[in-house]
Amino acid sequence: MLKETQKARRRYFSIPDVASLLGMSRVAVYKKVKSGEIRAIKLGRTYGISSAYVGQLLGKSVGQVRRKQIDRAVKRVVREYGELLRMLGKE
Repeated sequence: MLKETQKARRRYFSIPDVASLLGMSRVAVYKKVKSGEIRAIKLGRTYGISSAYVGQLLGKSVGQVRRKQIDRAVKRVVREYGELLRMLGKE
């Protein structure tokens, strides 16, 4: 296992490293990579998961696509429940 400072400088993480960070088994991470749930690139005989994407998986950062999804969801909720939210805000 790598030290925290070494992990912070890496561009890509291996599947075992990501499994350790997420508290999952290696097999579960491999399955998520194969199904497309976790984005990874093939690096020789193994896979690499970018450090930026690992940050998103850990909830430390929000990617641009995810940010747009959240914004759309918030706008929809405000549009559908705006009056109710205003009433609740007054209480």
